[in-house]
Amino acid sequence: MPGLIIWKNQEINKLRRDMDRLFTRLRDDFGMPHFKRPPRDIPFIDLSETEEDLILKAEIPGLKPEDLDISITDDILTIKGEMKQELVKESEDYHRMERRYESFSRSIQLPCRVIIEDVEATFRDGTVTIIMPKCKPEISQKVRIKIK
Repeated sequence: MPGLIIWKNQEINKLRRDMDRLFTRLRDDFGMPHFKRPPRDIPFIDLSETEEDLILKAEIPGLKPEDLDISITDDILTIKGEMKQELVKESEDYHRMERRYESFSRSIQLPCRVIIEDVEATFRDGTVTIIMPKCKPEISQKVRIKIK
């Protein structure tokens, strides 16, 4: 019986992939606006940690630094931006001109608090790198209370 269940799951997954391909072709080849592209997390990020810093790298191709808004509130980092693209083909008669404006916002919960005043960001080759110094952990104190 387990062999039948595995075969059934494989067939269902194959059908799902075929349907996804069909809808993608309808949307891309025939310009059907009813089949929107599924949302994705933009920008793609890598968050790493050293002893002293959190380092976030976000891939944002096609953007300029002035199109980005990066902010930190408590332990939440937010990256916002707006992508603008124009596709114009030079010819005597225009049959098609396309423009795309897409905005995004992504918030990431940081694993610890950071020193907001010392955060630095650099932008190079479509990748923004944010270095965030971590706050020193507060040392808890133990106080012995006298009983009267």
